[in-house]
Amino acid sequence: MATTFDLISPDFLTITRNNEWHLDAFNVPNELYNVQVWDTGVIYFSPKNNASEQEQAFVFSSAIHGNETAPIEICTDIINGLVSNTLAIKHPVLFIYGNPAAINIGERFVEENLNRLFSGRHTKADPESNAALPFENKECERAAKLEEYVTRFFELHPQAERTHYDLHTAIRDSAHEKFAVYPFIHGKPWKKQQFEILRAMGVTTFLLMEKAATTFSYYSSNEHKANSFTVELGKVRPFGENDQTKFAAAKQTLINLLKGTNFDGESFDATNYQIMTVFREINKTDESFELSFADNVANFTEFKKGQELAKEKGEAIVANEDGEAIVFPNAHVAIGQRALLTVLPTDISNNLV
Repeated sequence: MATTFDLISPDFLTITRNNEWHLDAFNVPNELYNVQVWDTGVIYFSPKNNASEQEQAFVFSSAIHGNETAPIEICTDIINGLVSNTLAIKHPVLFIYGNPAAINIGERFVEENLNRLFSGRHTKADPESNAALPFENKECERAAKLEEYVTRFFELHPQAERTHYDLHTAIRDSAHEKFAVYPFIHGKPWKKQQFEILRAMGVTTFLLMEKAATTFSYYSSNEHKANSFTVELGKVRPFGENDQTKFAAAKQTLINLLKGTNFDGESFDATNYQIMTVFREINKTDESFELSFADNVANFTEFKKGQELAKEKGEAIVANEDGEAIVFPNAHVAIGQRALLTVLPTDISNNLV
């Protein structure tokens, strides 16, 4: 790696946006940290003087969807503080801007939803030879690279507890403004400490997934046994239109984690949280699919049994239970992809550590 930029002017986000799909790796001179840029949108920091204290290793990702700007701004502020040595941390961290090309056009993705391409979904095999086929598009190639970088990072810190927060904002408003998706953990217990960390960010609503997925957070959880979450911090807005006061707690909590602040899981109180589990996953199977409620209906809005949620091929899809609530409705997904989740409250008291 050759030393080139100082990442102050222009900053790392600007350099990333100027190199949408690739950037040759380089080192960044810094008194406090080993700083390495591994690719466009991928930057690694490790404190030089306290390697023995690095008991945790963090991945903070944003811009897996390019139009979700608030998490990009949060990560940019932290990166700039580290580069300028105005922020002192104890633990190593890998920052990822997932889809720079999508950032530049202000869209969720360019050709394919990056957050549906992990855990091997980015690569397809020839049906006859089983040999890997060329990547279908650049987002598939990017997903494969991001998996490699997360693997490299955790291998650099083999004894550290692993954590990955994949930061997002949602397409529509939510009855619970901030919420987190806890990937399927295959029967292992949920962690009180993680609930408390996310509560410090302002997140008190959790959606527990019940099957494997192709999301970035599930990849880190399943492949690397990381404490991993998709963290929804509010609603999608363009750069410059985010109310930074709404994200201050989230940003400060991320900084506190890097500084070594300990969060005590023993203070966990179930009454502080709204914990839900997936009841149904409704996939789009035909171009006729349409939602039966307005665009301004918020995530976690509850429906009564029998109320219509969507239509497809002229047939109504209705709520099966009273209180069935909607999450992530999107009629514009590709055929075969999830267009809507419905959720119900759940009790996890018998499987907590």
